[in-house]
Amino acid sequence: MVDVWIPYGKTEVCVSVESRNLLGVIEPKRRKGVENPEEEIRRALSSPMGTEPLRKLVSPGDKVAIVVDDHTRKAPTRLMLPPLLKELEEAGVRREDITVIFGCGSHRAVRPEEQVKILGENLVGRIKAISHDCEAKDLVYLGKTSYGNEIYVNRTFAEADIKILTGDVNLHFFAGYGGGRKSVLPGVSALETIRRNHAMLLNPKAQTGVLEGNPIHEDMTEAVRLADVDFTLNTVSNSSGELVGAYAGDVHAVFEEGVKTVDDLFKVPIKQKADIVVVSPGGYPYDIDLYQAYKGIDSALKAVKDGGVMIVAAECPDGHGSQLFYDWMTKFKTMDELEDEIRHRFVIGGHKAYYVRKALERVEMFLVSVMPEHEVREVFGMRPAKSVNDALKEALRITGPDSQVYIITHGSTTLPTLTP
Repeated sequence: MVDVWIPYGKTEVCVSVESRNLLGVIEPKRRKGVENPEEEIRRALSSPMGTEPLRKLVSPGDKVAIVVDDHTRKAPTRLMLPPLLKELEEAGVRREDITVIFGCGSHRAVRPEEQVKILGENLVGRIKAISHDCEAKDLVYLGKTSYGNEIYVNRTFAEADIKILTGDVNLHFFAGYGGGRKSVLPGVSALETIRRNHAMLLNPKAQTGVLEGNPIHEDMTEAVRLADVDFTLNTVSNSSGELVGAYAGDVHAVFEEGVKTVDDLFKVPIKQKADIVVVSPGGYPYDIDLYQAYKGIDSALKAVKDGGVMIVAAECPDGHGSQLFYDWMTKFKTMDELEDEIRHRFVIGGHKAYYVRKALERVEMFLVSVMPEHEVREVFGMRPAKSVNDALKEALRITGPDSQVYIITHGSTTLPTLTP
């Protein structure tokens, strides 16, 4: 018997698997964070890729817009902003000419207490900071992409003399990767622009870790070109949230370098798929609700056979996490209905229902959580289980006693990749 501990909420649970059944444990590469994150960011700023240093791009009197991630992301904004501001101010840019824009996309505005967490106590109240409103009446039209998407963006951003993007590069389940161009679309874009982009998630190329042929990524990339971004600072962190690299300069070069680091850290090669996959999204906050926990499910789908069983260990103390997600699961009972709704009336939040239904067409799914059992079963189509090991026993009865099992410890930040 092999015991494997996996994250569950703010604690861990033990998965016990017969050694003859255990095909492997899939987890991200262990790489220590840099010793001095601030110094790593300063290094990136002093040696930018594809552009002059920021201090040479700006002039006194320039209006500068800096897009930062909102409260739903974990980018180390409070580490990135001070050296960025120092570069600008040493070049003669006045603090009052700088605006920080929270790239909220279609999310709500950032609350005052969240601003403190994102910016740091030393900056809150000392620099102008606004939340992007995707339904504002004064958004600026930049042009149309080859996908027919009309790009409207935040006016403060559009009218700035210097446009700077910040954020982190990570895996994303339909854009391929987060970071880079996502600070513009969806970050500071109009709701209809975001909807047109995200509705392309029905394309089979719109998946985790895929850029080539991915229409969502390509549409985002065209949007960032239309936006004429001047400078970008992105970071990559390990599964513990420690900074492992910072990249500055041209938005496309920065994004490409970040993707290489993410692939090295989080793409895990596997030789075959398993009959059963036990997955933890990675504990809190990745399993705070089912909406967030889906990222772990998406990764596990890459490692389980069609017709197999997935066991999801996600505490979900906040329940399903999205009323739209819940409503779409109850309203639309078939994939045809969901796909039609996405094509014609796409609403952000509802797309998770599409992904869950699509997953349930491929595998049987157990959920170990604190969610009400009737809701797990009747609304979300999963089988509730009291513990991972109870679910595993039942899964082995379904797929057979000789079934092979993978365990994924940090599903939200890991991408199993089938290799020859």
